[in-house]
Amino acid sequence: MQTRSRAERLAQRPKEKQSVGQFFKELPVLVVVALGIAILVKAFVVQAFFIPSGSMEDTLQINDRVLVSKFTYRITEPKYANVVVFESPLSQRIPEPDPAPLQSLMDNIMEGLGLKSSEQDFIKRVIATEGQTVQVKEGFLYVDGKKLDEPYRKDETPMQDYGPTTVGADKVFVMGDNRSNSEDSRVFGPIPKSSIVGKAFVLIWPLNRFRWLGSS
Repeated sequence: MQTRSRAERLAQRPKEKQSVGQFFKELPVLVVVALGIAILVKAFVVQAFFIPSGSMEDTLQINDRVLVSKFTYRITEPKYANVVVFESPLSQRIPEPDPAPLQSLMDNIMEGLGLKSSEQDFIKRVIATEGQTVQVKEGFLYVDGKKLDEPYRKDETPMQDYGPTTVGADKVFVMGDNRSNSEDSRVFGPIPKSSIVGKAFVLIWPLNRFRWLGSS
């Protein structure tokens, strides 16, 4: 069996060093490309969402992570029992200051990974859609006069009377599963469909609670 001469081995070393050096030169570019892809995915396809409050207990717990599809409602409409993330409609919300470019980049990455969530986003369940009438009467929830069976509710604590109110065009009525600890459409009214960020379709963290969410 032939072996390389010492001269051939020495001649090969600069090429190997050049290959390693080239990799480290290209590494920053690869990192930037990877971050760019991650931001695009977060913006248009899927985003991990961090659950900051107990308004959706026991379905979703504080610090849970869910995946939110951002394209679902481009091809279909929100419907009853969908769990949705949407921009907060509360008039008293405090505008967030514009972050520095680097901070904005870090926020995008952390939000995309579900490590944090914007305080301007809420997560609730769709209860009624355009044209339907919602009412809470004698502690129970009715849609179009029919009492809803709600197995996802945290407890059976009677709710205060509300409505009736009819959901307007291009809007949905949303409520938290933890009705006694939820600011929802009973407070701010039906929300525009245009404010919906996406549909939460799977609980991914913690792993021992992994499951699909809501109706299809």
